[in-house]
Amino acid sequence: MPKAPTLIEQRDEIVAQLQDPNYDGDPSELLARADKIAADIEAANQRDARLRALRGAQLPAGDPQPQPGQGNQPGMQPDERGNPDPVSAAEAFVRSAALAQFREHGKRGQFSVEHRAAPAGTVTTGTQPQQNTRVPGIIPNNPDFPLLVAGLLDRQTSDGTTLEYMRDTSGPQSTWNKAAVVAEGADKPKTGPFTFDLITTTLKTVAHWVPITRQAADDNGQLMGYINGRLTYGLEYLLDRQILTGNGTTEMQGILTTPGIGSYQPGVGSTDVKLITVRKAKTQAELAMYPPTAVVMNPLDWQDIELDEDANGQFRVIANVTDPGAPTRLWGLAVVTTVAMTAGTALLGGFRTGATLWERQGITILMTDSHADYFTANTLVILAERRANVAVHTPQAFVRITFAAAT
Repeated sequence: MPKAPTLIEQRDEIVAQLQDPNYDGDPSELLARADKIAADIEAANQRDARLRALRGAQLPAGDPQPQPGQGNQPGMQPDERGNPDPVSAAEAFVRSAALAQFREHGKRGQFSVEHRAAPAGTVTTGTQPQQNTRVPGIIPNNPDFPLLVAGLLDRQTSDGTTLEYMRDTSGPQSTWNKAAVVAEGADKPKTGPFTFDLITTTLKTVAHWVPITRQAADDNGQLMGYINGRLTYGLEYLLDRQILTGNGTTEMQGILTTPGIGSYQPGVGSTDVKLITVRKAKTQAELAMYPPTAVVMNPLDWQDIELDEDANGQFRVIANVTDPGAPTRLWGLAVVTTVAMTAGTALLGGFRTGATLWERQGITILMTDSHADYFTANTLVILAERRANVAVHTPQAFVRITFAAAT
């Protein structure tokens, strides 16, 4: 039997017919054949590419092979999108090859595993001096709806241990914006002056540790409970407090302790409730030309706002009590409640416009048996730490709110 023409032979035949000015066949039928052969060739190319990728696929060097039943262990399940990658510091820790090797060697010695939101390797210190990180400018961004104060800020990665950035001290727009309508032939006004301070600081290390028995260290569920429930939460809580009230010397530079931020407080004798106070503070921020995106307050103050009633006993704020997971908003602002904020005070502002969180090291989990007399007591130590600092480069983007005392 005659051999069937290959895809290439069929393509060449159709190309010759399309180029033939004397072709007297059906043009529509010829174009349909051309489309079909082009689709067949594309499918063959894709199949060949997938085959080459499959043959070249390899597991990363040093990663342990999945064991039977491993997918059902705590921390080994895929995330809600089906991705196998770790989605928390605890999952990264229990999945790590370092932990598997630590257990294989009888839980002796020390190791660490770092996890950060963006892909990154383990941070090590080499012999070359680190370069300072200098921020070239201010890049505003859009807000999101986080549960933590840190999530309100623009987040960047630092490559050094010293952070240098420019802080805008120009003041309100009315003091430097000299734009005006100019008659033909007249001199144009000069805008300014703009003033900036060069701020030099260091990245701060935040850390704490807990003891854990050797038996508990063999249980992924207990390990994740310690890491997520105590260590990671403790770091996140302290980071929020540092972002708000850090002293800027031995601690991070907090927004509330940064010179130049705005302030709003009801006048003496004012009867404004907290709901109204936040709205007036929002207007002050907008008049300063820095539209706010969020407000941070103590849970007690947010409780007063949600439970505020009018003269008819109706709640002024429509609280979604049937869906506690719904985004919390007030006057169009995202609301973050945290005990890191002192009751009676709130912080309103354009958080991504006004500040950046610089991180040198993601949350790193370390485990060791070399601590005091813990070795003889069959006890290990799990330590969690991170290195970061806050650059408050536009103080005018924030307004400190002081609520009127209850009467």
